[in-house]
Amino acid sequence: QVQVVESGGGLVQAGGSLRLSCTASGLTFSNYDMGWFRQAPGKEREGVSCIRYNGASTSYADSVKGRFTITRDNDKNTLYLQMNSLKPEDTAIYYCAALWSCPSAITDMPRRVRVWGQGTQVTVSS
Repeated sequence: QVQVVESGGGLVQAGGSLRLSCTASGLTFSNYDMGWFRQAPGKEREGVSCIRYNGASTSYADSVKGRFTITRDNDKNTLYLQMNSLKPEDTAIYYCAALWSCPSAITDMPRRVRVWGQGTQVTVSS
């Protein structure tokens, strides 16, 4: 059974940091591009960041560039999202997903998902 599980969400003040983690099982993690998404209340789910299967290339939504960093550890089957300088508008449920491939446009990420995680809540207070 393929499973993707996020952790690390929580409540943080504006300007603070959080690190999300995502572990995958039931698939060969090192064969898959991986991505982070988020969905704020009343909004569509959007791609945040994508990383190639070998970590050689990453991409980010404009709204998080320079503040978020995506990394992966293929030996541990784990994906990370380091979030710094958090803003209230970053408040959302954050999802991890295994992708068929990272698209050239971040906006196309939802179309490339093979399996979703269940999400973890991130709340940034002002």
